[in-house]
Amino acid sequence: MGDEKKAKSIGVWPTVKPFVNGGTSGMLATCVIQPIDMIKVRIQLGQGSAGSVARNMLKEEGFGAFYKGLSAGLLRQATYTTARLGSFKILTNKAIEANDGKPLPLYQKALCGLTAGAIGASVGSPADLALIRMQADATLPEAQKRHYKNAFHALSRIVKDEGVLALWKGAGPTVVRAMALNMGMLASYDQSVELFKDNLGFGEAATVIGASTISGFFAAACSLPFDYVKTQIQKMQPDAEGKLPYSGSLDCALKTLKSGGPFKFYTGFPVYCVRIAPHVMMTWIFLNQIQKLEKSVGL
Repeated sequence: MGDEKKAKSIGVWPTVKPFVNGGTSGMLATCVIQPIDMIKVRIQLGQGSAGSVARNMLKEEGFGAFYKGLSAGLLRQATYTTARLGSFKILTNKAIEANDGKPLPLYQKALCGLTAGAIGASVGSPADLALIRMQADATLPEAQKRHYKNAFHALSRIVKDEGVLALWKGAGPTVVRAMALNMGMLASYDQSVELFKDNLGFGEAATVIGASTISGFFAAACSLPFDYVKTQIQKMQPDAEGKLPYSGSLDCALKTLKSGGPFKFYTGFPVYCVRIAPHVMMTWIFLNQIQKLEKSVGL
């Protein structure tokens, strides 16, 4: 009986391990990146340069201002990153088994990344909505503020005031963007690790840092066109005749391509890359350290 229980627990841990590791690494990365993200939001709202924004936040609101919305950010990672990194590991392991243990070609890794991104975004969409609303709350007039206390309070209020389905408001564009981002992030990381470690003979630290940097770049490069279209749709306003400039995302993409060419989709790429890449890099670095720790204790 004891042996059966032991065998069962051994069988369960390898299945849940990639999900636990993925979520934990994403949450740790968020704790590091959250202050940078808060400063970025204030800069976008026209409150000055990074240095002046940081000084004003510290002086007027205290250190806690840098971590406003942290509970929603952590909940998002606990759902979104747990699901996407865990499912990517499961999918690639199954694909490697089907490939007789040989390394996967890049297109198969990309397909696994696309699927993992869709799964993660679907699971994480409610937390993403709570995070966006909590971060935006500080910028609204007093009469319009929602005064969410934390992520769980935000989610319960949304369900109570708007219904359960409101938790997935705007999930369509979010899922598409996540598919593109994770295709770039996950496939490029695995491919880079193989290149640096197996072909170039890099050490572990150099491999992780190099691969995570490349992964951050491709996550930004693959997702920015979708982010650009999403932003154009969100901010469009009717003309004098009451007609909107775009009928939808596809119409916006085609008109943008026709008027500005493919590089129009990459407007503001350096700023976007600085936004996306650090979190991607920190997630991979923390994941590597967690895996090393587990190996050292025999997990």
